[in-house]
Amino acid sequence: MAKVRGLYQRPDSEVWWISYTTASGQRVRESTGTTVYDDAKRALDEKRGRLARGEVVLPRLDKVTYDEAKADLIAFYTTHKTRDLGETEDRLTHLDAFFTGRRLAAIGQDTVTAYAAQRQAATKADDGAERPGAANGTINRELATLSKLLRLAYEHGKLQRLPVVKKLREADPRAGFVTREQFTSIRRHLPEELQVAVTVAYTFGWRKREVLDLKHREHYNAQEGTLRLDPGATKNREGRVVRLTPELLDMLDAQARRVRKLERETGRVIPWLFPHLEGAHVGQRITDPRKAWESACAAAGHPGLLIHDLRRSAVRNMEQAGVPRSVAMKLTGHKTENVYRRYAIVSDSDLEEAALRIGRAAASVTFPSRSAVSAGKGVA
Repeated sequence: MAKVRGLYQRPDSEVWWISYTTASGQRVRESTGTTVYDDAKRALDEKRGRLARGEVVLPRLDKVTYDEAKADLIAFYTTHKTRDLGETEDRLTHLDAFFTGRRLAAIGQDTVTAYAAQRQAATKADDGAERPGAANGTINRELATLSKLLRLAYEHGKLQRLPVVKKLREADPRAGFVTREQFTSIRRHLPEELQVAVTVAYTFGWRKREVLDLKHREHYNAQEGTLRLDPGATKNREGRVVRLTPELLDMLDAQARRVRKLERETGRVIPWLFPHLEGAHVGQRITDPRKAWESACAAAGHPGLLIHDLRRSAVRNMEQAGVPRSVAMKLTGHKTENVYRRYAIVSDSDLEEAALRIGRAAASVTFPSRSAVSAGKGVA
């Protein structure tokens, strides 16, 4: 057997190893995993051929782990900024507990199913109480992150075959809406600063975080009567400017005065439009008003409504008011009309027009009388 440079066996094994130099000058030695000389030589020739063509040559793909692919995913999002990194890291926390140390090539639908089953299973807290498993929607968001991780590894040449990751069936979309009467009664039971914040959300369909991140000097313009969201501060990364209704203009003027008064009393600059006005966190931005909202809903006799229900309610209100969908989507930040289909949002005028058209169509149809039908039968 002629000796081939770059192909050798170790003294303690019959497995053939190959050695080659990458384009960057790095010496790589790796096992072919075979004791057959011809197979090992073909593996070495294949590596050298790819190097000659200027292609990226990586060590054996079965050595690439989930951990390496995860690092690539974080680097991708950090560089391209196409996804909120904090949200991604939250999802990766759950994926890490199951996939850390696993070889990427070994991840398939059976592994994904096992992960989903583990996440669905109830767990016990330190105090012995049983905690329900994650909802299918939550698991699907995590599987979407896993899919992106696998696809990125495939694009980087670290995965030879892209596995199929099937999602779980999710619960029907929540269809909670808040009527104007319900909203008015709930709002009365909220602190002043939150009354203004939820009115912004209910009027323009802005997300909770978008509203609570507003700054009274940067984003609120009392002279022009506008409220602005900066590009990059929204989920779709696009900025927004809205003209305020008279009600909101009065409420925001009063809120800005309260914040300036708090600045004088505390002797410090408070940038937020909706800070805590009292209590242990006075002056700090309100981050999670869910408890106050739930208490207000219970006091108003409408328990179970969510703050996010205000967003889809705003969409429905605009549709019923005759606001063109293109304009409504600019105000709320929706990129597609899917929200209208998902929650079966339709305007009253469209329903009335449909009923009129159906009525006119029915009236235009002439049915033969019974006598004419009988006469026709006789002739036949």
